[in-house]
Amino acid sequence: MKKSVLKKYALLIAKVGGNVQKGQDVVIRASVDQELLVSYVMEECYKLGARHVSVDWGSDICARVTYRKAKTKVLGTVNDWQIEKQKHYNKTLPVFIFIDSEDPDGLKGVSQKKLAEVSKMVYPIMKPLREERENKYQWTIAGAASPAWAKKVFPDLPKGKAVEKLWEAILKTSRCNEDPIKAWDEHNKELQKHTEFLNSLDLDYLEYKSSNGTDFKVWLNDKVIWEAGGEKTLGSGIFFNPNIPTEECFTSPIKGKAEGIVHSTKPLSYQSQLIENFWIRFENGKAVEVHAEKNEELLKEMISMDEGACYLGEVALVPFTSPINQTNLLFCNTLYDENAVCHLALGMGFTNLVKGYENYTQKELHDMGVNDSSIHVDFMIGSKDLNIVGVKRNGERVQIFKDGVFAF
Repeated sequence: MKKSVLKKYALLIAKVGGNVQKGQDVVIRASVDQELLVSYVMEECYKLGARHVSVDWGSDICARVTYRKAKTKVLGTVNDWQIEKQKHYNKTLPVFIFIDSEDPDGLKGVSQKKLAEVSKMVYPIMKPLREERENKYQWTIAGAASPAWAKKVFPDLPKGKAVEKLWEAILKTSRCNEDPIKAWDEHNKELQKHTEFLNSLDLDYLEYKSSNGTDFKVWLNDKVIWEAGGEKTLGSGIFFNPNIPTEECFTSPIKGKAEGIVHSTKPLSYQSQLIENFWIRFENGKAVEVHAEKNEELLKEMISMDEGACYLGEVALVPFTSPINQTNLLFCNTLYDENAVCHLALGMGFTNLVKGYENYTQKELHDMGVNDSSIHVDFMIGSKDLNIVGVKRNGERVQIFKDGVFAF
């Protein structure tokens, strides 16, 4: 990859993604295989006025060893220094930049039960600490091609060629092949038009139908808005883009009101395994029956992680013609695959979508019907013939999607 191209991408991440402001601290989390890109992102952050940029390095190989060899009790113990680190972040509110080059098979061979047990131990301790800074800071996640990830996406290509092809897909879908600043400004405006229309409808519920067997209704929360693209921090009002790329208009449905069956249209990459050709049936908002041709037990384990894991936390609309779907690639990475087509997410909902959310506690927001869970797992249901009809609270029906794309 040419250095000039990587520097252009680094500018996009720092300025459009994190929108680093003068005097802010920045924390970059990345794998050790991305040293060059991270150095360029650091440079751009400093050019934008960052006070200090630190890097938390990770390694898929080392993480696999840790999870295989260390005892569950040790992995699930949150140490005092980890708590103090979170408190420091809550005080300083740094910009978080995540460079994702993770190997989709990075944790292959690790006990799924062990991973679940560790998560259940850590989550209750870390949750209130993270909630303390929720919505008050900028953050962004962007992809970067690594050999392991590239070989997963392009298994028939030599390693070097696979990395090259994955970088091409990342840069294209991130709108980095053009003037990225201008392109993202225009993209955010287009997404805003869609959300403004959706928010004007006062929708009661959505009806999904597709020839693959999807026949599903999900009810929306009258206290929750649709959102897309960038968002603003609470208090300081700094605009940033959490996901590079993004194509979705999304909302959090009301917990406990969803009926019918949805069929997946892309495999779900979860904990280094693929759950393939699956469907989920909902009753009273709860996933009560699932089936998968591959890794059905993993799907069942996922929806039983905690009380909220079997309920929906997100409804997202993405046209079948999205740039990501047009690559005809399965990225095995949620950041990209969720932005390919329409999707739903099991687990945690978005409390910041509640109107006037800053005036309520997290408990009050969840009591309003926004689902709470330790997981948030997106799975894709969009198809070329997917039709979605919105039913307004006055009973009027509005075509939202027609043959896989927006009808407005």
